[in-house]
Amino acid sequence: MSESQTAPHFVRIGPERLASPIILSVPHAGRDYRPALLKAARLPRVMLETLEDRLVDRLVWRATDAGATAFIARTPRAEIDLNRDEREIDPALIAPPLAPSSILQSVRTRGGIGLIPSRITGVGAIWNDRISRDELVRRIVEIHRPYHRALEQALAEARERFGAAVLLDCHSMPPRPHTAGERHAALVFGDRYGTSSAPDLFEAAVAAAQGLGYRTASNAPYAGGYVVGRHGRPDRGVHAIQIEIDRSAYLDLELRSPGPGFAGICQLIATVVEALESRLLGTDQAIAAE
Repeated sequence: MSESQTAPHFVRIGPERLASPIILSVPHAGRDYRPALLKAARLPRVMLETLEDRLVDRLVWRATDAGATAFIARTPRAEIDLNRDEREIDPALIAPPLAPSSILQSVRTRGGIGLIPSRITGVGAIWNDRISRDELVRRIVEIHRPYHRALEQALAEARERFGAAVLLDCHSMPPRPHTAGERHAALVFGDRYGTSSAPDLFEAAVAAAQGLGYRTASNAPYAGGYVVGRHGRPDRGVHAIQIEIDRSAYLDLELRSPGPGFAGICQLIATVVEALESRLLGTDQAIAAE
């Protein structure tokens, strides 16, 4: 496909009319690297791929087969990070410079992992040159905003149909080195310290994972990013939970291809979705589907 033939920046998987109040988001697993993007990079594609949540898009099929709807980014994180505020920009990356008032500085922008990633830790700068302001605006208008608008519309539809909705934002995390006598959690659930989801829903998700034998942690070291912070509105019946999955739990030793735990993590996500749906539709405020 030529660059003049624009490929969709994300795909929706699921029935045309929602069959479940659970919406899945997979914002970091895109692998559609445009030739122009690769040409602009000073790093090879294999290094850009380290920014991905590798193959997380392929982990949600059991959940969508069971009726959940998923929104899966195809655009790679190297091009634009859908889990960032559109103002989280490294000011040194854009030319001509942006007005300081239009930039939201954060730990992430200072670390080179803002809206447009600028560098990779231990490797260096990603791009040959600065990115034009026009190109930045194009990525925001054509990729970032439509993705979040689609999530908003689906969550609003789910709330209208079922009485409430849950967004499960799916990510993966690098394996953490084990220390003597310490086992790190394979899964980290985040609800921004209780602000993006009702406690009973969060507890249901965690309990479902623990019931399958997975070691879990809550809100540390990942409490949830922009996606759950933007869309989680428990007071309005819209809840959002982030799940981070240790890549060694589902990938091979090189962390590139499916490993022996892949099928188990597919089942895990489906089980968490089922637990959330059961808890949500079992509450007094939820309206069961016709």
